[in-house]
Amino acid sequence: MHVAVLELRLDLPGIRSLKEKRSIVKSILERVRNRFQVAVVEVAHQDHWQTAGLGFATLGNDVAVLQGQLQKIVQFIETDAASVVVDFRVEFLA
Repeated sequence: MHVAVLELRLDLPGIRSLKEKRSIVKSILERVRNRFQVAVVEVAHQDHWQTAGLGFATLGNDVAVLQGQLQKIVQFIETDAASVVVDFRVEFLA
């Protein structure tokens, strides 16, 4: 069994308050959680208005399948008009 972890940093241009940021981040987290059935949480930059750090975790038997799933998550988030993917990192644990 393998555990796949995705760390993602987003820029949220035009955000003027933490309340507005949290609304956008919450929407992204819920949509990803429902569509891809992965664990997801905001892990960094909680007090910064225009930056969000998100963490995703999933597990499975095939690393290639997990890699594809995480890539689809990144692509899904990139289509969100309210955020810009700045950086992401994938790690696999055996």
